[in-house]
Amino acid sequence: MNVSRDILLGKILIVDDQKANVLLLERILHAAGYENTTSTMNPRDVCGLHQQNHYDLILLDLQMPGKDGFQVMEGLREITIDDYLPILVITSQPSHKLRALQVGAKDFISKPFELPEVLARIHNMLEVRLLHQELQNYSLVLEERVKERTAELQRGYLETLFTMTRAAEYKDEDTGSHVQRISYYSRDLSKILGCDGDFVDKIFFASPMHDIGKIGIPDFILLKPHSFTAEEWEIMKQHPLMGAKILGNSQSPYLKMAAEIALNHHERWDGGGYPNAITKTSIPLTARIVFICDVYDALRSQRPYKPALSHANAVDIITKGDGRTQQQHFDPDILAAFKEHHPLFSDIFETYTT
Repeated sequence: MNVSRDILLGKILIVDDQKANVLLLERILHAAGYENTTSTMNPRDVCGLHQQNHYDLILLDLQMPGKDGFQVMEGLREITIDDYLPILVITSQPSHKLRALQVGAKDFISKPFELPEVLARIHNMLEVRLLHQELQNYSLVLEERVKERTAELQRGYLETLFTMTRAAEYKDEDTGSHVQRISYYSRDLSKILGCDGDFVDKIFFASPMHDIGKIGIPDFILLKPHSFTAEEWEIMKQHPLMGAKILGNSQSPYLKMAAEIALNHHERWDGGGYPNAITKTSIPLTARIVFICDVYDALRSQRPYKPALSHANAVDIITKGDGRTQQQHFDPDILAAFKEHHPLFSDIFETYTT
């Protein structure tokens, strides 16, 4: 595996009450070239160590005496400023995996260890963590630029967009074209709906970030070529909340809108969406616009589990329904605008598909 220098310098904490497991993981990491690895056998020390060192990855055993891994994660959530817990749990209990992911873990390693799996999961999590930190750094820079209102501001937002796209492309190589198309669909549909210039400008740059929360979904679920199990679907439905956390608490109007879209773009007009099952105009206009754009592009795009549909078929499904997609899922005014101007969507899809 070709591992970049930045990843090898990532700060890693091993937490396990079994000395043999700690030594094994240390040997694995040192042999692979990781240079900044520490460990503790006392779970009560983890929060303090993380506050001092801000680890890029915590390898956390779940079954420990005195304070188990779930309690450790609760403590870490209280002290984590950026809402991103870089935790890779270690467990031999299949029933613990879903619970761990639901309370904040990003992935897991099964016991007994398998060397290729251990190294692959550590590498992947550190890469995502570096992208997340880069995004946070960009956000801080952008907030300062908003205050200064300089001509450099818009270029900075574009840089954020590119960073976001790279983070998403880490998970899905087709995402680059998809987010570009979403940007143009959303802009043109907003104009048709009579939105003002400021709204149109912001949604153009904010809408491509709608699925950024997927960087927090484990690969074995996100890239699965077949239908999800009920448990996997519940995990997948967490990505709007993850996206809103990643983008939230920013002074940037672009990132504020992006967080709003990320949280709500799977809500439906009739209340059948997620994560909050809100209805009608309780759903922000931004999210209602991006929702129909996202559905159209998903229908037009090939996926491991489905073929790409023609423009005519996609329009027919959105405007008439097919069982899974129904007219009542969409804002009636936005649906009417789509019906009248759907050739614009086809033009954008053909122009920005590589």
